[in-house]
Parts: sequence; C-alpha cells; structure tokens
Amino acid sequence: MSTTVQPIAFSAIGGLPLKMKVLYITTPDRTGCWLTGAFAADSASQIMLEEVVGESAGLCRLRDEVFDAVLVSHEPGVLDALDLVEGLRAGGNEEPMILLGSLPPDQIDALCYEVGADDYCCVAETTVRGLLWKFARAIQRNQLLRENRRLVQAERQRLQQEHHEAERLLDQQRALIADLEILRDGSSTSEEQAAPSFDDCLAKSATSAISSPLDLPEALVAHYRELLRAYVIMGAGNLGDEMAALAELLTNTNVSAQRTMQLHVQVLEELVQGLGNRSARHVMNRADLLVLEVMGLLADGYRRRYYKRRHPLRQLSLPGFESAKLSAANVCCPAA
Repeated sequence: MSTTVQPIAFSAIGGLPLKMKVLYITTPDRTGCWLTGAFAADSASQIMLEEVVGESAGLCRLRDEVFDAVLVSHEPGVLDALDLVEGLRAGGNEEPMILLGSLPPDQIDALCYEVGADDYCCVAETTVRGLLWKFARAIQRNQLLRENRRLVQAERQRLQQEHHEAERLLDQQRALIADLEILRDGSSTSEEQAAPSFDDCLAKSATSAISSPLDLPEALVAHYRELLRAYVIMGAGNLGDEMAALAELLTNTNVSAQRTMQLHVQVLEELVQGLGNRSARHVMNRADLLVLEVMGLLADGYRRRYYKRRHPLRQLSLPGFESAKLSAANVCCPAA
C-alpha cells in the first residue's frame, strides 16, 4: 500500500490546485463519463478522475493507492455514503472526502460533518467550479491537519528530550554530591582504595544522596524552594539581597557545600517533576546559575569566617600612646 502523499501545486486562479487525483465511488445507476466531461469543461484545474462502483471496489482502491480527494455518491438504500465515510475514518483513512447526492444540503449537512466528511454537494445546486473549490478547501484543510500533527509530535519529542536532558543533568549533580562526600570523608586520598568511577558515583548518589534525609530545617528548605522559583522567573537581577542573606544563613548554620548541593538537587528535582509537559530547559539553565552564585557566596562566607579566626581583631594604640603606657608601667612597678 502506497502511503506517500505528494504536495499539491496550486494554480494562480485563487489558489485552486493545478492537478487533483480524485477517486469517485458511485453506484451502477450513476456510472458514465458525465462527471469527467463536466470537469473537462472547466479548465481551472486538471482532474484525474478514477471511477469505481460499490463500497468494496472503493475500499480496494483506497488500500492500494493514495488520492488527493474522494468523492462518494450518496444514494440511501443503494450506497449509504455516511456509513462508508464513518467506516473509512474509523479505519484511519485521512483523504479529503466529499459527498455527492440529490438531497438538499440542509437535510444532510450536519450528518455529513458528524461522520467525518469534509463537505456535501447537491447535484442540482452545485456548479463544477463550486465543486472544485470544495475539493481545494478540503485538501488544504487536510494538509493543515497533517502539518499540525507533525508539529505537535515534534514539540512532544522536544519536550521529552528536554526532560531526559534534565534527568541526566540531575544525575550528574547527584554524582557531584557523591564526590563531595568522598572528599569530605577523605577516602579519595586513601592509597588502599581505588578512586571510584563516574558510574559508581551515579549509582551511589542515586541511592543515597537524594533518598537520604536532608537533616535541614523545613523553613530553610521552603525558603530555598521559593528562591529557586523566583530565580527561574526573575533571574538574578532583583534577587541579590535574598541570595546574600541565604548564603549568610547557610554559613552561620555550618551547612557544608555537599549539603547545600543536596538541598539544591532535591528542590530542583521537585520543581522539574512538577512541570509536567512544559519545557524544562529554561528551568535547568536558571537553576544552574542559581547554584553557581549560591556556592560562590557560600565560599566567600566561609573564607571570611576563616580569615577572622586566623586574624582576630585587636585594638591598636594611637601614635605616642605606646610610650606613655610604658612610662606609666615603670612608675607603677619600679625596677628593683
């Protein structure tokens, strides 16, 4: 079965297709070349009409070949076009389908649309040019529907790829947490134990880093969650004070870099899981910037505290007061 759909070329007459390959499913009472002659009389578009009699013949032709449009003769009691179109749509046929009959349009239009047909033409009220335009509109609608499905599928695949990429980045950050834990325990410098591979870090982080409790105040976790959400929306421009306050809080409570990274990954994972079908790329990019700035501020905070411990503040004497202090000390405590 051929499923390749060739693009339709449109003429300069208002956008009518230059050529159309149409399958006409009719009854024995309506056979003949009357429809072919009618199309030949109008040179606006070239119609390659193939005529078959009965439902079975029509199904066989649609199974073996693709047509630009399908014209079905509607004669209740002989050929019920409504049932035929409904069955074709249920079977997956997407060709534009137009019904041709003798009933007034107001008696069958609604039923025609309900079964999935594109339009209905009354033989007594329709001109050849009008039927050509119905073909053109049905073909254009069919092309737009196919293009829309392709775009929806491409968007769905893109979102799935972004979520897979987000999961991969989260796995790498979990591995970083495992590395920080190894460095903290001092096992990375042990001569008896070989350095773990990246896959081992991923496995260890997947089982311990995120599943283990943070052992941090819930208020701090909630504060970081709100900060991450605000950072994703606003960026770093308006959150400098909040980030500095957070880094100071982490420093004062002796939260290590490993626990800070673990806090970040857990909160970020919750945020990504809550996105659903929305894009995760923007969230991951902003989250990476946030944790980078937080880590930098945290490092500066611990550096300042270390410097204060190594270099405590002491009161310096003004010039000339040092000698006066020595003289006063000699007076109070004269040498023996």
